[in-house]
Order: sequence, then structure tokens, then C-alpha cells
Amino acid sequence: MIVPGLVSVTFRQLGVPEVVRLTAAAGLAAIEWGGDVHVPAGDLAAAETARELTAAAGLTVAAYGSYYRAGHSDPADLDPVVRTAAALGAPLIRVWAGQLGSAEADPAQRAGTVQALRRAAEAAAGHGMRIALEYHRNTLTDTLASATALFAEVDRAEVVPYWQPAGGQPSAVALTEVRALLPELVTAHVFSWGPGGGKDRLPLAERADLWRPVLAELAADGRDRFALVEFVPDDSPAIFLRDAATLRDWLTHPLG
Repeated sequence: MIVPGLVSVTFRQLGVPEVVRLTAAAGLAAIEWGGDVHVPAGDLAAAETARELTAAAGLTVAAYGSYYRAGHSDPADLDPVVRTAAALGAPLIRVWAGQLGSAEADPAQRAGTVQALRRAAEAAAGHGMRIALEYHRNTLTDTLASATALFAEVDRAEVVPYWQPAGGQPSAVALTEVRALLPELVTAHVFSWGPGGGKDRLPLAERADLWRPVLAELAADGRDRFALVEFVPDDSPAIFLRDAATLRDWLTHPLG
């Protein structure tokens, strides 16, 4: 089943209670809490508050969206990230695969990222959590070839992929990526961008050609996965409510 939700960093300008209320009002079911504003790493009180408010609204914590960069961040930063995610009740900790794109990282840097991801996986597993890699430019998951190779190099079942589209990405390319990352793919960050990327945000419905087949692919094997709305135009709550309604409609009326 595809569980719809929100990435909390979509609304950095809102507090945790407001994010919870907005998510519930949108008819969504889950929140990925970000570590930059809403639930800072090491702030266990903030994590517990977010956990309690999320549960009280009948919502699920989808993940802890950390900004830990494996192979680049200070290894000492990992422990507060893991403890915060555990206090939040998150099943997944989102991390980044280094700070360089696959074409820029040398073999030693790539190997360092692999080792850091293995350490992160071991730490997360001790709390019953998994590590999820952001599918993102300027990291070792910036291309499908590099991402799939990285998962093979790490070789830990506790390290799993996220996915999100590139700006203006053709639907056929998106489907190729998603199919290659399945069945381990756990979460899609759902937004519509034009060719200008993050500066070219579109209403979600404008990329129905991409998202409807991608969501069908994600749902095909019946596994539970998250589809989390992110990057709405103008950071607008009103537009978010419209985009959330679009996502819910697509999930309720999937492609046959």
C-alpha cells in the first residue's frame, strides 16, 4: 500500500503543531520530520513532542530526515542522529551519500562513504531502524548507475533507496529509475518540477504523465511504501492542500 504524507521541510516556516494540523487537514497519513528545523539532531525533547503530536493526530512518522552526509559529516554526528530518530519513533533515517557527485568523488572518497553507510546501518539496526539514501544530485546517488552500484558496494539490507524525479524528467526515464530501485525502494518524494529544477516548481497535477505511472509501479507488488509531498510552489499551504488532494485522487483511482 502507498501511504501518502508530507516532508516537513516543505514548511520550514511553520511550527511542529502547525505542520501536524496541516497534514491532517490535507487527508494525508504520514510525516517525514526534518532534522534542520523541526526536530534538530540531539534534541530528544523536540523528537518526543513531534512523535506525540503526530500520533495524537492519527498520523504516522514516516522517517527522520537527517542531513547526515555519510563519508563527509563528522562520525561523532551519527549518534545524536540515531538517538533522535529513535526518540521520534522513525522506522527510517534519511541520510545523504557524501557531498560530491559520482563524477567528482575519487575511489577513496567513495570507499569512505561506503564504510560510513555500513556504520550508520549498524547503529540504526540497533534501534530497529533502517538507513534510507536520498536520491539526489551532488551525492553518490546522482545517477542511477552510481546509486545501484553504491547499494551493491554497501551490501547491507538496512540501507535502502529513496527516489525523486529530476526537473523536467521524462516519464520513461523516471520509470526506468524506479524499476531499477525496486523492490527495496521505500519512499518517493513527490513534487513536480519543470526544466528549471527547484526554481521551476509546478502544481503536482502538471506532471500526471510522470507520477501516475510511477505510483502504479510503486504499488504493483503490494509492499508498503511512502509517497511524501515536497516542494510545493511558493511554499504555500493552500497549494499544498491542492497537491495533496491530487495525490490522494491518484492513489484512490490508480492507473489500470
